[in-house]
Amino acid sequence: MIKSMRGSDPNAAVLYLARALAAGEDIEFLARRIMICASEDVGMANPNALLVAVAAYECARAVGMPEARIPLAEAAIMVATSPKSNASYLAIGNALRDVNNTDTGVVPMHLRNAPAKGMENLGYSVGYKYPHDFPGHITEQQYMTDKTLGKKYYVPTDIGYERKVAEYLDYVKKVIEQERNGNA
Repeated sequence: MIKSMRGSDPNAAVLYLARALAAGEDIEFLARRIMICASEDVGMANPNALLVAVAAYECARAVGMPEARIPLAEAAIMVATSPKSNASYLAIGNALRDVNNTDTGVVPMHLRNAPAKGMENLGYSVGYKYPHDFPGHITEQQYMTDKTLGKKYYVPTDIGYERKVAEYLDYVKKVIEQERNGNA
């Protein structure tokens, strides 16, 4: 079922879902597999697929069989017919690898909250720029640690909604460049 959803074959996905249901497979297990596929294989190419998969999980749990077959089929078909991207999956894998195997540095002081009086005197939150106070709700500021500057974990594809994400990230670069040049 999972490989059929990943491979964009809704007919095979529904066939294997039906076989699993007929064999008595746990509906929550099947729903969890659909949710995993929605996030791992569809990802940001169609973020709504995960919402449908989660809703199908909740619905299947609430109604039970035999009606659970319907939202499970809907979610499996949604995942199978969605554009695919594993860019989020790769991003978190690469970030976790760095966190677990290298010194990724410390959070910049300007990003650290100052919840207690006097913390600003230690540099916490000093210099933070609230993006909503700037044109386009974007401003240049360091978010990565010093040791991870320039590192790219998430690289959007040009598939589905992820194309819009890539366009937005290009827009962010343009606004920051304009700010640097005094054109903001």
